[in-house]
Amino acid sequence: MTSRGPVFLLWNRSEAMTPLDAIILGLVEGITEYLPVSSTGHLIITSSLLGLDRDAATKSAVDAFNIVIQGGAILAVIGLYRVRVWSMIQGLLGRDVLGRKLFLNLVVAFLPAAVFGVLLDDLIEAFLFKPWPVIIALALGGLLLIGMKRWQDRVFASAEHEGEGGRDFTDIEHLSWKQALVVGLLQCVAMIPGTSRSMMTIVGGMFIGLRPKQAAEFSFLLGLPTLGGACVYKSLKSGDEIASLGAVPILLGIAVATVSAAFAVKWLVGYLAKHGLAVFGWYRLALAAVLAGLWLGGIVQFGPDQPADEPSPVASTSAPTDGVTSVRAN
Repeated sequence: MTSRGPVFLLWNRSEAMTPLDAIILGLVEGITEYLPVSSTGHLIITSSLLGLDRDAATKSAVDAFNIVIQGGAILAVIGLYRVRVWSMIQGLLGRDVLGRKLFLNLVVAFLPAAVFGVLLDDLIEAFLFKPWPVIIALALGGLLLIGMKRWQDRVFASAEHEGEGGRDFTDIEHLSWKQALVVGLLQCVAMIPGTSRSMMTIVGGMFIGLRPKQAAEFSFLLGLPTLGGACVYKSLKSGDEIASLGAVPILLGIAVATVSAAFAVKWLVGYLAKHGLAVFGWYRLALAAVLAGLWLGGIVQFGPDQPADEPSPVASTSAPTDGVTSVRAN
């Protein structure tokens, strides 16, 4: 039997992933996927504290699991925005002009990520899925969102009537394909771990003329092909690793992610209707500081195969780990 996790999460069992692990990861994924706070940063911390990166095989399987349970976030958006989804289906059948236009714009916005995601997936995992790139991306994203607050106040809050403030607003149904492409290109920036797909697409939507609530809704809908494509790609690429975790954890993770994502989406839409993005910026800065502290303190590792030239500066390599690489006794 192997001891896993920090002192407050110690228990003994031999499973690579337990149902409780799956529930916790599903909850974290669902809550953070559509908020502009980086689900990656949260899943790194959570997986490490659960001891799920104790060896290379388990870490690789859990990383793939964390992408597959994004299917729960997809189901949440399909349920909440079923009217828009149905409109797009009707558009494909030639019965809804605006639905067809929305569908085509989502395709245009999705294509950059589809192309660059496949081309750069291995390079990103090899060179950017490391402590400092993730921490820096979290911090820079925080500064971006804090800066957006002043811009939002000037451009959006002052525009109570059409034309006021010198800005023309649009809505999801009337976006041009060029505007959709801008959002899609910005979504590619979120391939950098720690950036947040939701943050880049919401900010991009606001820049092209969508109000915050509509920018968030377009971001959610764009997540359908983007997250769906990632789920399919990772399932095909790492199917055997994911299967090694067992069917129960996978189903539990997806189910919990569905419910928690639905609550997160509803809350975010309501929040953005009245407030700005600054609170998420401050939260990202705090998360970056926490993640840096945990890594520098040797509590959280970014995996057992962390490069030799980038060890945790404080963690003792001679300290007993009891088979655990994510949590070290100092």
